[in-house]
Amino acid sequence: MTRTKAAAWAGGALYLLMVGLLVGAATRASGTVHAVGSLLAVSLLAGVVRRKPQLALAMALFGSTAVVAGTADSLHDGLAPSYQGQFLSFLAADLVLGFVVATRTRRASIVAVAASTAVQLPVIGLFAHGDSMTVNAVIAPLAMAAACMAGLLSRERREHAVALRSQEVDKAVTAERLRIARELHDMVAHSIGIIAIQAGVGSRVIQTQPEQARETLRAIEATSRETLSGLRRTLVSLRQADRGATASEQSPLAPSPGLADVEQLAAATADAGVRVDVRRSGGERPLPADIDLSAYRIVQEALTNVVRHAGTGHCRVDIDYGDEELSVEVVDDGRGVTGNGSAHGFGIVGMRERAGLLHGRLSAGPRPEGGFRVAARLPLPGPVGVPVEAR
Repeated sequence: MTRTKAAAWAGGALYLLMVGLLVGAATRASGTVHAVGSLLAVSLLAGVVRRKPQLALAMALFGSTAVVAGTADSLHDGLAPSYQGQFLSFLAADLVLGFVVATRTRRASIVAVAASTAVQLPVIGLFAHGDSMTVNAVIAPLAMAAACMAGLLSRERREHAVALRSQEVDKAVTAERLRIARELHDMVAHSIGIIAIQAGVGSRVIQTQPEQARETLRAIEATSRETLSGLRRTLVSLRQADRGATASEQSPLAPSPGLADVEQLAAATADAGVRVDVRRSGGERPLPADIDLSAYRIVQEALTNVVRHAGTGHCRVDIDYGDEELSVEVVDDGRGVTGNGSAHGFGIVGMRERAGLLHGRLSAGPRPEGGFRVAARLPLPGPVGVPVEAR
């Protein structure tokens, strides 16, 4: 960063030096040559333009004015053939003006246009004569207008691209939440089905086998508490998503996958050309269904990104069952993933949304030593509670 800053200011100093050389050579070249030289010299201000556009505009206006004023005497003495070429040097300032309009606020742009007009028009009126005054009085405003229009078009295109990107991210978040809601519905339906079956069994054996009926009631209590806990964790964070999902988007009635299925996922990934090493640590144990499913989906999306974008034949999945949180990490040594996971999708947006809804956190980005890393930390709830014994 320091080198870039030094290079920018060095370019500004060289620009002023070039302007001095152009003015010093006024008696040996035409106004057109000086104007072209001024246009080429403004490229030295590229670093200043990126860091301080308004200062770069002031320097360009100063340099262009110095070239026009410095060559005026030689033109009057008949040593150079054209007045028109003399004022082409202001095109350099117009280029910087267009950049200011494209990248700065409207207020700063208006100030820049006013300053450029206040400098250029008086200079033309002071140093142009005869037909050249009429020509340059028309060309100068047109050139400024063209630079401003180009800047405005660039600004609108950039703002439009940002708006489209924001809409795409919102759509990706909404789609992921709808998917989570459908999966949550499936999990709840599955749990309610189990409770109904257990309740039916209990009602049949409560008179003849009271101990079995007691065990059935305990299972019903544990299942219902776990289901309600998962619902509470998800629904507290899940805001209302778009209701425009079509019937074709509904998820199939199939068992929800979990971390127990990661090995099958690794085998499928190996068939796609990427070998996956799965490592588990900590006290491996059953997890709440919503956390288990979200962790699986995060691993699934991360492996999909490795296959599509990493350009490597190997990656590693680490699963750590901690006391207070579940840690999932997917690491590869490929070329990494840019953006949000894909040029055509928003996989990392979806992963981050899943982690956030469970009050967890997710990080994704290139590793210093090369490759890409996705790491999720999902907090685990405390014990559901000890069933109350029947008395």
